[in-house]
Amino acid sequence: MAETVTIARPYAEAVFRLGREQGTLAGWSTTLDMLAAVAANEEIAALIKHPNVTAAQLVELFRAAVGAAAGDTTDNLIGLLASNDRLASLPEIAALFEEMKRGEEGVKEAEIVSAFPMSDDQVAALARQLEDRFKARLKVTVTVDPSLLGGVRVVVGDKVLDASVRGKLDAMRTALNS
Repeated sequence: MAETVTIARPYAEAVFRLGREQGTLAGWSTTLDMLAAVAANEEIAALIKHPNVTAAQLVELFRAAVGAAAGDTTDNLIGLLASNDRLASLPEIAALFEEMKRGEEGVKEAEIVSAFPMSDDQVAALARQLEDRFKARLKVTVTVDPSLLGGVRVVVGDKVLDASVRGKLDAMRTALNS
């Protein structure tokens, strides 16, 4: 996995720099998502790996798949990736680009794991509290895990806030065993 990220990072950084200079980060985000979806398709992935499919054929395939969204710069990126045999890295390139874009915009990922389903109002209220605490805008995803018994566990970057019943029981067990 580290090798794939190592391969993808220079391309993601180059597209990010270009998008930032031109003020087109949102457009590149959409384009890279489209290209990543094409590259992740099982049939396309098989063609990318097929030894009898040329880089020129792959370029035409990707251009046709993204259609009108492909401008000259996108065409250049597709051509560069195809000639360097890096089209399979598009999902990683898109993910790294999104990470850089969120960093530029001051947005962090927040995962809220709840013991019970949360209403939109509850999620919005919790998100506001978390944004105040972390001094950043958050992109929130919510999942339900009944094993928490009650409460929530929040993960933002490398920080974990565990306000779940399961977390408190585990902390008590550790304290009693020490």
